[in-house]
Amino acid sequence: MRCNYNYDMLRGAIKANFRKQSDFAAALGISERSLSLKLNNKVLFTQYEIDKAIKLLKLNPNKLKTYFFTEEV
Repeated sequence: MRCNYNYDMLRGAIKANFRKQSDFAAALGISERSLSLKLNNKVLFTQYEIDKAIKLLKLNPNKLKTYFFTEEV
């Protein structure tokens, strides 16, 4: 059974750095639809996408869990 993740912090970082999810999706190299599916727990982020997102959003790699692996309650 797969758990759902809370991506509120990630959404905030996307908005702060790119303003629009579509701009972030383009920079990440995926479609806006793919990003939406990932942020809504329908499809998982790949390791490559997580690594690239950390760089694009200038996130602290030590806070990876906060942005990508916080389980919904």
